[in-house]
Amino acid sequence: MAFTDIPIIKIYSIKITEKETLRKWFHLMVLGRIIDDRAPNYLKQAIGWSYHAPYAGHDGIQLAIGQIFDRKTDHLFPYYRDMLTSISAGLTAEEAIYNGISKDSDVAGGGRHMSNHFAKPEFNIHNVSSCTGNHALHATGAGRAIKKYNKTGVAICSQGESSVSEGYVYEAINGSSNEQLPVIFVFQDNGYGISVPKSDQTASRKVANNFTGFKNLRIIHCNGKDIFDSMNAMTEAKNWALENSKPVIVQANCVRIHSHSNSDRHELYRDDYELNYVYEYDPLAKYRRLLLRYKRFTEEELVEIENQAKAEVKEAHKKALAAPDPSPDSVFDYVIGDEYKSKKYPEGIHNHNGEKIKLIQAINETLKAEFRHNPDTFIWGQDIAYKEKGGIFNVTKGMQQEFGKERVFNAPIAEDFIMGTANGMSRFNKKIRIVVEGAEFADYFWPAMEQFVETSHEYWRSKGQFSPNITVRLASGGYIGGGLYHSQNIEGALTTFPGTRIVYPSFADDAAGLLRTSIRSEGMTVFMEPKALYNAPVAATPVPDDFEVPFGKARVRKEGTDISIFTYGNTTHMCLEVAEKLTKENKANIEVIDLRSLLPLDTNAIIESVKKTGKALIVHEDKVFSGFGAEIAAQISDLAFEYLDGPVRRVGSTFTPVGFNRILEKAILPNTEKILKAVNELLDY
Repeated sequence: MAFTDIPIIKIYSIKITEKETLRKWFHLMVLGRIIDDRAPNYLKQAIGWSYHAPYAGHDGIQLAIGQIFDRKTDHLFPYYRDMLTSISAGLTAEEAIYNGISKDSDVAGGGRHMSNHFAKPEFNIHNVSSCTGNHALHATGAGRAIKKYNKTGVAICSQGESSVSEGYVYEAINGSSNEQLPVIFVFQDNGYGISVPKSDQTASRKVANNFTGFKNLRIIHCNGKDIFDSMNAMTEAKNWALENSKPVIVQANCVRIHSHSNSDRHELYRDDYELNYVYEYDPLAKYRRLLLRYKRFTEEELVEIENQAKAEVKEAHKKALAAPDPSPDSVFDYVIGDEYKSKKYPEGIHNHNGEKIKLIQAINETLKAEFRHNPDTFIWGQDIAYKEKGGIFNVTKGMQQEFGKERVFNAPIAEDFIMGTANGMSRFNKKIRIVVEGAEFADYFWPAMEQFVETSHEYWRSKGQFSPNITVRLASGGYIGGGLYHSQNIEGALTTFPGTRIVYPSFADDAAGLLRTSIRSEGMTVFMEPKALYNAPVAATPVPDDFEVPFGKARVRKEGTDISIFTYGNTTHMCLEVAEKLTKENKANIEVIDLRSLLPLDTNAIIESVKKTGKALIVHEDKVFSGFGAEIAAQISDLAFEYLDGPVRRVGSTFTPVGFNRILEKAILPNTEKILKAVNELLDY
């Protein structure tokens, strides 16, 4: 980008700033402070605003963030104390109060999210969660999109200094530095993390200085209580980020005039001397004195502006009280984005008789096909694209060579960075589809769980304004002698979260079809890959080039009348082996249902099978205790109890970790012998 494309740096001071600009700033500051001061009254009157984090003392930096923000090109990620930031960036008084008292008209999410979490997706003011600092990764992802699409703009992440203690904030800054992204990280430093003094958080008095060794990163310090110093710092930061396409930290020293929030009592940990000090350094009062001292405004003019702001808030208050509340019937709206619907394969079944291909090849070829289909598709993860290697199992082999480093690239060994930046980048454009290898093995996904949970409720929380269109690939399961962190199953935990889909294929064709549907759908899907089947001949099938499998559609792998077995993943083939054995021996006719999709679950197929056979056996690789089979068993008991001729039985792993030694692994994981034993017991019941 040429320097001529960058706005000329302005120097702001009371002497040279135009009167109209000074007026606008004063109006915004007064307007914000009136609402900030009134917010606790809504709680006292049982109207709402049950969470309020007052911003008073942060006025200078918050005004500046909003003023340098361009809603057409920039992306703003405010935190829960950023009321003035949001108002300065474009929220009206009415919209701020709608958010505070959780009205359906709240532009952030219609009362679905905590009060004081301001957003306006229409303006690229993003809805972020209560998990402090996690939006640093989202801003990094947005910055990545700005750079990859060669757009002019910056991503701005605003947060308190104590949230910088979170590991994912480090990962965001490290990633922004490494990728050279135009991201501005603003640390609003008021010296406290709730009641915890900064000295208990970090050894450095200026937390930004913890990052002085980072290459490609600039650090700017300013007085966040001073409007002009803050405006100059933010203007300089934005111009530098735009010109160099590199990240900036702005450390703004502030004071927190009030308690952390309305559930905090700061007099329990701050003495009278300190409280008097912070009141004395009130940025709004200082700015008002300057306007009078330098004779830019008369007392009468300032009073008139203050009265206008009061009238504006009064009118906004009336409208907010009259606005509708959210409907209880709406809780099921916007849980997850729209599924891609297949017209040719509505049941996810085909009659293709071509050459059989292995499961790993089906995934690889489908990924490449989808990257050709949609040029706005990206993939990253650990160790997925370096020279001739394509991941630890070579699933992504050849992708970087065909699609380039802009679309296929390695991520740091930081699972929450992988997930968090996927969330952020997908916010940039609804056409974008992101595939991430969430971890090299599913067992390593746990560091990403905070970002996974965050992403799972984005669509619901924003009332459908933002859908994270992400497919999370996870190599799952055992039978490879991998032991801990290389053999565990985690789908039982993941299926407890609304706002995501979980699929788990057993055959190459289903892997291809489910992956295609996952990538083309809106919302987040976790694509579990049974790694022991990657190259297994038993999982190889013919795969049509355009095959698609819908979510929530089980597949009958073998018809039967005596027992229904419900399974998925590695154990599907074991169940089929047992069923075929009993058929050949004329002992029983077993029906095997391959669930394929766990969330959503094909409950109808399960119940209809139980009606036919009267007996149910659930087999999966995960632990029996609290494994996903418990949910299937509960649904059968609830919806098909009258059709049962025996107890609902389950086969799975022991309630232990998976051992490394093959003898231990065999004792822990299910196998054909254990399944056959359970089938025979159920037949004899």
